[in-house]
Amino acid sequence: MQEPMNSQTLHDVANGVSDLEGPLAWVGMEDIALPFRLANSAVNGRASAGVSLDATSARGIHMSRLYLALEAMEHEEVTLSGLGAVLQRFLASHDGLARTAFLDLSGDVLIKRPALISPRAGWKAYPCALRCRQDAQGMQAILEMTIGYSSTCPCSAALARQSIQQAFDEDFTDMPISHDAVRTWLGSEQGILATPHSQRSQAHLSLRLADDLETLPVTALIDTVEDALGTALQTAVKRVDEQAFALANGHNLMFCEDAARRVRHALQARDEVQGFRVRIVHAESLHAHDAVAHAEWNWTSASP
Repeated sequence: MQEPMNSQTLHDVANGVSDLEGPLAWVGMEDIALPFRLANSAVNGRASAGVSLDATSARGIHMSRLYLALEAMEHEEVTLSGLGAVLQRFLASHDGLARTAFLDLSGDVLIKRPALISPRAGWKAYPCALRCRQDAQGMQAILEMTIGYSSTCPCSAALARQSIQQAFDEDFTDMPISHDAVRTWLGSEQGILATPHSQRSQAHLSLRLADDLETLPVTALIDTVEDALGTALQTAVKRVDEQAFALANGHNLMFCEDAARRVRHALQARDEVQGFRVRIVHAESLHAHDAVAHAEWNWTSASP
C-alpha cells in the first residue's frame, strides 16, 4: 500500500528559480479577513500582508507563512509592538528573500457617543486603517482615520441673514414695530424664509505615529479632531438634541479652509503624532462638486 504524502515529500514550486530575474517591491496577499480589537472595539477587519522579493532569481515567496503569522493578532488589541513582532516574523520566515515587510489593517472602530442634551446615546463607526512597514531602518506606522462632521457655509449664512433683513424691512414698512409683532414674525415662515446650506463633511487623516507608543490613542485623537471641528455628527437624538445641534451649527460657520486649519493646529499639539497629512471634504448641498482643502505637517513621501 502506498504511504500517504506528508509535508516532507510535497514539492514547493516557490523554491524554484525564475525564468526572468529581477526584484519585486511587494508580494503578498490583500483583503484577508482578520478579526482584531482597536480602541477597545471589536473590529471585523481586513489585512494586507506582504514582503519585498529582493532575491532576484527566486521564483516567489511563501504566502502561507505570512497568513499564519497573522494568527497572533486574532481578537487581540492592536499595539505597535505587536505589529512589529508580526512584521519581524514576516522577515524571519523569508530570510534571504526579503528585506522589507508590509502589513495593513483596516476596519470600522465603533464608539458609543452621548446625545448633546438628552440622556440618549448611539454608536458611531469610524473607518480606520494602520499601514506599517518594517525595514533595516526600523518600523514606520501610519494611522488613517475618517471623521465625519457637519459644516455650515459662512457665505450662505450671510446671504440668508441679508434676505431675512430685506423681508423684515418689507413686512414692517407700514406696520408699527412692537415686541409681540416682531416675535410673532420671527416665529413664522417669513422670519426664516432663507436658510444657509450645510453639508455632511469629512476629515481624512493620515498620521505618522511616534515610535515609542504602546497603546494606540485612536479614541483620544478622534476626540481631539471632533472638539476642534465643533459639530460632530450625532447618533440618537430627541428634538432637544436637534435644536442644540442647529444652534451649534449656527455658531460654528466654517469653510473647508477653516476646518483644515483647525485640524492642523489640534494635531500639532499631540505628542503622539510626529507628522500628518489632512484632507478636508465638504460635500456641498449647493454644488454637485465638493470643496476640498489639504494640510500637511512634517510629512514626507517616504511614509508607508
